[in-house]
Amino acid sequence: MATLREIKDHIASVRSTLKITSAMKLVSSAKLRKAQQAAEGIRPYTEALTRMLAATMANGQGACPSRENAGFDAAVSRSGKSVAIVAVASNSSLCGAFNVNVIHKVNEVISDCRASGEEVEVIPVGRKMAEAMRKEGFVRQEDWSDLVGRGGIDRSSALAQTLIDAFNAGRYSSVLLIYNHFASTSSQKVTVERYLPFVAFRQDGSPLLRLSGKPDYILEPSRGEILETLLPMVMRLRIHAVILDSLAAEHAARMLAMQAASDNAEDLLAELTLEYNKGRQQKITSELLDLAAGSGESDRTAG
Repeated sequence: MATLREIKDHIASVRSTLKITSAMKLVSSAKLRKAQQAAEGIRPYTEALTRMLAATMANGQGACPSRENAGFDAAVSRSGKSVAIVAVASNSSLCGAFNVNVIHKVNEVISDCRASGEEVEVIPVGRKMAEAMRKEGFVRQEDWSDLVGRGGIDRSSALAQTLIDAFNAGRYSSVLLIYNHFASTSSQKVTVERYLPFVAFRQDGSPLLRLSGKPDYILEPSRGEILETLLPMVMRLRIHAVILDSLAAEHAARMLAMQAASDNAEDLLAELTLEYNKGRQQKITSELLDLAAGSGESDRTAG
């Protein structure tokens, strides 16, 4: 049985941990509000541009003609050497199963691709993902960890352009995005989406996005010129939106993890305090019995 001194030291340790987890919860809560506003703020803009792109593509043959333009060519399906996976995680831990879930999904997709005879290349975003993929044998020269938390639209656009250039050069047959989607404060869902090639129609020929109004439009300037500008814009913005979405999910997961840790610390503190009080009461009772026994022995001796 632990001594009172050991229990007291344990109580002090738990109280110290409780202060840390409570402070981290407050910090994550503040960061979550900012990240959530950024993620939700960019979503309508991204969806509107995507609808415009789908409408523009639907106004012609339903696919972009091949051109010597990196962004324009991104809509054209082509064969490449491997499947690229852009895997987004965090730079730090203490966020529950946030990193574990997305790493598990990445490994699952890698296994499926290899089972289909496809080569796989992983582009990790976040130090935790980079460390996990290094253990799996995927080594990258480029470091995109700064995108998590500090990267702006320029840095996201650089990653998007790198992917588009590699796709157009025939290095990749397709590019997948794997990240934690911020559904709500209590729900983060691991999502797998195709980034390249861009497809505006489903396999059955129906529009990927339901278009309202008349399906045919008069375009000025030409459809090709609009797509040359609009398509790269959508592709670059898509990467930035995914980073912001993952960042909001990370702060939500960390806030929940710190809340759970604080609750556990409070429960443990209550148990330790009860155990300490019982031990202290038992010690006092034992001392009183010893005093009473000693007093009785003294009276008999005096008599």
